[in-house]
Amino acid sequence: MSWFRGEDVKMGPLLALVWLVSGFVHGVHGQGVYAPPTVRIVHSGPACSVEEERHNERVYTIREGETLEVLCLVTGHPRPQVRWTKTAGGASERQGESSPHNETLKIENIDRHQGGRYYCKADNGMGSPAIRSIRVDVYFLDDPLITVHQSVGDAKELFYFERTVFLRCVATSNPPVHYTWRRGREVLSQGVDAGVDIYEPFFTQGETKILKLKNLRPQDYANYTCIASVRNVCAIADKSAHFSLNNRTAPPSIKLLLDDPLVVNPGETVTLVCVASSGTPPPTLHWVRPGGEDLPKRSVMKGGTLTIPTVTVEDGGAYSCVASNNVGNAARKSTNILVRGLRKARFWITPDPYHNDDNIQIGREVKISCQVEATPPEELQFGWLKNGRPLRSSERMVITHTDAEVSPGVTNLDIIDLKFTDFGTYTCVASLRDGGSPEISIDVNISSTTVPPELSVPRGRSHIIAQEGDTVELQCLVSGKPKPIVLWSRLEETPAATPYAADASTQTESYDGVLRLGNVTREMGGTYCCQTSQYNGFNVKPRQALIQLVVQFPPVVEPAFSEVRQALGRAFSLTCRLLRAHPARLLRYEWKLGSRLLTVGQFDDDQDDTHYHVRALNREGYGEYTCDISNEAGAGRCTFLVTGKAYPPELYYDTQGALWQNQPQAYGFKLQWTQMEPSGVDRILAYRLGIRQVPPCFPQVTSPFLQEVGGACTKVLCVMCMCVCEVGQSRWWEQEITMEGSIHKGELLTYNLTELVKPESYLVRLTPITRYGEGDATERIIAYSPPVNPHLREFQCGFEEEALCLFSQDKSDDFDWTRHSAASRDTKYTPNTGPSADHGGSKQGFYMYIETSRPRLEGDKARLLSPSFNMGSRSGATYCLAFYYHMYGKHIGALNVLLRQKGQTATDASVWSQSGNQGDRWRRAAISIRPTAAFQVVMEGVRGAGIEGDIAIDDVTIEEGECKDPPPNNLRSLAPLCSPCLWWLGITLSLILIGRQR
Repeated sequence: MSWFRGEDVKMGPLLALVWLVSGFVHGVHGQGVYAPPTVRIVHSGPACSVEEERHNERVYTIREGETLEVLCLVTGHPRPQVRWTKTAGGASERQGESSPHNETLKIENIDRHQGGRYYCKADNGMGSPAIRSIRVDVYFLDDPLITVHQSVGDAKELFYFERTVFLRCVATSNPPVHYTWRRGREVLSQGVDAGVDIYEPFFTQGETKILKLKNLRPQDYANYTCIASVRNVCAIADKSAHFSLNNRTAPPSIKLLLDDPLVVNPGETVTLVCVASSGTPPPTLHWVRPGGEDLPKRSVMKGGTLTIPTVTVEDGGAYSCVASNNVGNAARKSTNILVRGLRKARFWITPDPYHNDDNIQIGREVKISCQVEATPPEELQFGWLKNGRPLRSSERMVITHTDAEVSPGVTNLDIIDLKFTDFGTYTCVASLRDGGSPEISIDVNISSTTVPPELSVPRGRSHIIAQEGDTVELQCLVSGKPKPIVLWSRLEETPAATPYAADASTQTESYDGVLRLGNVTREMGGTYCCQTSQYNGFNVKPRQALIQLVVQFPPVVEPAFSEVRQALGRAFSLTCRLLRAHPARLLRYEWKLGSRLLTVGQFDDDQDDTHYHVRALNREGYGEYTCDISNEAGAGRCTFLVTGKAYPPELYYDTQGALWQNQPQAYGFKLQWTQMEPSGVDRILAYRLGIRQVPPCFPQVTSPFLQEVGGACTKVLCVMCMCVCEVGQSRWWEQEITMEGSIHKGELLTYNLTELVKPESYLVRLTPITRYGEGDATERIIAYSPPVNPHLREFQCGFEEEALCLFSQDKSDDFDWTRHSAASRDTKYTPNTGPSADHGGSKQGFYMYIETSRPRLEGDKARLLSPSFNMGSRSGATYCLAFYYHMYGKHIGALNVLLRQKGQTATDASVWSQSGNQGDRWRRAAISIRPTAAFQVVMEGVRGAGIEGDIAIDDVTIEEGECKDPPPNNLRSLAPLCSPCLWWLGITLSLILIGRQR
């Protein structure tokens, strides 16, 4: 198959014939290739080191802030699905960003918390999934911190103080940090100075280094430096911290310039001031709230001053000022802001507790209680009014208050021996002694109509039936004076003797006795309890009632959707299963094909599924089958799409030698695939092969492309049964591959794509075709890569392209090899050296040579590096390296060939060398090499004593196997004739085939 560079190239009839011959010559063959997955993890991004550990686990070391990029290489057929997961401390982390479903795990700007063990899991349904892991070790070094502590011992006998100072240096790092202490410019080490101890506390596990200055001396007053180092691993530079120790060094102390507590009115501006009273170095000050609570959003902090404008009740609470100078312990002092306010006012009426009667009666006692939360509580004061007139405590009207320090505050009015004249409106008035907040008044009416509450459910409303999505009102009728608040809660069934238990934390208040539930779901069904509250009413045993809510919902069925692929003439069954429904009685089912009714029926009591059987599928039997299972609340539907579409091909990614060198400017690709469930539908008659060139900026394929030529095309070109679909600037070249006979499951099908243009990539689409029509297509990207043994049988390079077959110049040599042709070479200064044509005898042909004219000096080296060749699983295989060289001139130096093998470090081994004048002709060299790892070939040219020393090379090849004798020279001259011969041979064969068809 031939593809041409550029989107404006038209494929003519002649080229189309050659294309057809090129494709069909390779034919189709098959074998069983299904295989379980295998996994190998390699790194593709920057890493400090990658090491092998126990059980072949790889340890990937990376610097914090860099990009982690590791690749999970998988084999197996069908192509395995890849999933990355991470574990830390034995627990799997379920996080979307670290569980990508692709082969590359990439974490940009990695941080220390993202280190750990990462697992790559590959699964293709064949056997057990393959799992491999890699441990990611993130290296970092934080800035060190020096803190100073001092111990003072009082020796009473000698009347002097011995002062010992500890300088503690702490730095967080990975790997463990190495510390160095300096006093001024002097490096301190253990044992050098008797007055200095340097040690690591056992419990810090290497994170801390302590410098102990015993019995502080005058020379100990100095500038100290702690240097933290991880020995330049991952190019992490050392970091340091400094501290100046003198006779004034002291821990901080602070004082607050404000009252404690600070009582303010709502809306005022509050300023908290904290100052350092001592401490050297000068301490830094900041304000915090206990428990890590955030400071108010409106607040402004400047040093030790915190300003809160327009203070609210929510801003009240504790605030702490913290001072630190890394000497001793941080100083901390706290204060409280109390914002004046009254809230949560409640009342309750308590009948005579000495009589078993909830009613208020003449001659008995009754108590009215009033409760209010106040800030500050000690400023709370109560007053009582009767019918608007002040009421004082007396023998029959006893007024009491709780302790002023108790919150919330409560006041009680006990009426002894209730009389008719005591009926009236009693008012409880709560206020703050110093003002700042409006007072609160609560009116309570005591009369012959003041009665305890009663609660009931309206007739017919104790059992409510609703359907999902409805809005439901649950109602309890409440009476009494004063009318109490109704509390609603949903009861949970418990295994205890009591069948239901209410959750007080989920109670909902209702002032009209109605609980409104919108858009009810099946989970909201159950028993609901309404009860009277014991506040804002009578302080008696709560009255309560129960309401049962039943939420009906349509049947839940499976499968919601299923695709069924069947061949014509076959029998099959469709099954729709009932999972749950409410009500689960009187269920009906109805089967349809499109809008045509097939069958109806009713479920038996113990039935949970229904079936529909097709004895022999015909063309009219293809389509969408539906099964509706219904109850009073609605219906659940199973949908089955019965189709004859073929399953997608399973592209084979493990082909050995899939990509090969075709011509200097072209390459070929062996496309292989198996057919998923080939016997599941009618026999596959052909495959439609589509291919188009991928632009360099082509994104990852995430959605299928056009399925029909001409469907959404701006232009369709048909030449010799092949169509080009132009979608904007893109073109599809399409061809049908006819299949003879049936395809077996696991049979490997092969089709060779030839004359693909280097270095372009192509999108290939393969669509199976049956008598039903086109099946599901599969796509993949074919990307050109340089020849890599052993997957490619042969590497050839004649240096005809500027890309140099991916040869590259060594950056560490003295000068470079030059690509030239004899037609353009300037021989003015060096007439007696270098070739007059390339190895093929063409003056227009190109070759590589070293120019030895000035400023080159004797012994200067130029190295040319081949592409890297991976050994894969064929370590130790033999290859033949062959090339032609031209060494003509009286100052010829040397030509050396080196084999560079990759490992922990690259190693170069000499495999061939030639020096001195070899005459004005091209000579062939052939060397058998046996690399044991990935390798490169290094061509090294060495400048001789003068300017007549040009060395040239041409036609480099690397082939599998031992080197053999070269073919006779006269065969090479026939090579230019071969391509035209094959061209006309292809045209002739195609014309013969067309004549026979006619």
